[in-house]
Amino acid sequence: MDLIAGLERQLDALAGQSLTRRRRTADTPCAPRQVVDGRPMLAFCSNDYLGLAAHPRVVAALREGAELYGAGSGASHLVSGHSRAHALLEERLAALESPHLVDAKALYFCTGYMANLAVLTALGNDPDAVIFSEALNHASLIDGARLARAGVTVYPHGDVAALEAKLAASKATTKIVVTDSVFSMDGDLAPLPGLLALCERHGAWLVVDDAHGFGVLGENGRGALEHCKLRSPNLVYVGTLGKAAGVGGAFVAAHAAVIELMIQRARPYIYTTAAPPALAHALLASLDIIEGEEGAARRAHLARLIALLDRELKLQRWQRPVSHTAIQPIVIGANDEALRVASRLHEQGLWVPAIRPPTVAPGTARLRVTLCAAHTEEDVAQLAAALNKLEHEMERTGT
Repeated sequence: MDLIAGLERQLDALAGQSLTRRRRTADTPCAPRQVVDGRPMLAFCSNDYLGLAAHPRVVAALREGAELYGAGSGASHLVSGHSRAHALLEERLAALESPHLVDAKALYFCTGYMANLAVLTALGNDPDAVIFSEALNHASLIDGARLARAGVTVYPHGDVAALEAKLAASKATTKIVVTDSVFSMDGDLAPLPGLLALCERHGAWLVVDDAHGFGVLGENGRGALEHCKLRSPNLVYVGTLGKAAGVGGAFVAAHAAVIELMIQRARPYIYTTAAPPALAHALLASLDIIEGEEGAARRAHLARLIALLDRELKLQRWQRPVSHTAIQPIVIGANDEALRVASRLHEQGLWVPAIRPPTVAPGTARLRVTLCAAHTEEDVAQLAAALNKLEHEMERTGT
């Protein structure tokens, strides 16, 4: 019982700091309007940026994939779990990113977390290597750097000059710069052109985690590399397929030598059962939408919703970091106040999560509003009106 008591003390400490997390149970498919814990809600918390998670074409492809390939893969990719669906998806993804990479190949993973662990542990499998990690990188990149044999140095958020000084001073045999493209809690975009120029000058890899950019950024939805018009053999691109693509998993696209190294060395790839091939089959349908006219229309509508929210929000006390992406943070400050705001919104049928440390820095607890191409202008206007009114009421009453 002493062991249990120790855990309960830790949980009590979290509760005392307003840091307890809780799950809600969705009873209906991922969409702006859902039934959650038995109650209708208008959701602004999903990363389903293009609204493809319940798209009829994607759902039909998933059903067809299960009929063709069954429910599971049965083994790891290197044993017997690599299906024709996986192979076709990897070929399609490599072709999609080939304008930005040299001799591009792609590798499909069960999750984005595993993809990031795989990239950094494979490239950084050398004690003489150094990983230069962006200060606001996602937890998966931080954990990948910790697991690698390479040394790790952190550079300040978006600070190209500081990174240049670190690269110039480094004597590492292998240098790996790693960054998110769109930062998941602020919605801002990394200075990728400047980072790539540094990496090419100093002979470093640039690993870009485009979890929140793939499918959304770029004229054809190819992501941050297309958006910034980049091309280089130094690039290693990680794209997530469970957000804008609406299904699940992730991929790494890079020079064929990088991909072959990962097949041989990346433990998160070698030692795990392959994702169900039906998911890969469904993702082919998602990519058809992303690359086609419908995908372009959805991205254009999403851009209009982002601009609408910017116009309609009239906040005075809460802070809004500048973001031109679907991630629209509203910084409240204190943990308990952020929870109260989220709770008041929930009472009105609006599902917006409160994000607190350690996900964000102490004193910057926030609402993380995410917009989706399946939202309507009326949905966004409703949210903005509720936030404007709530800020005014809470400032007036102090509650």
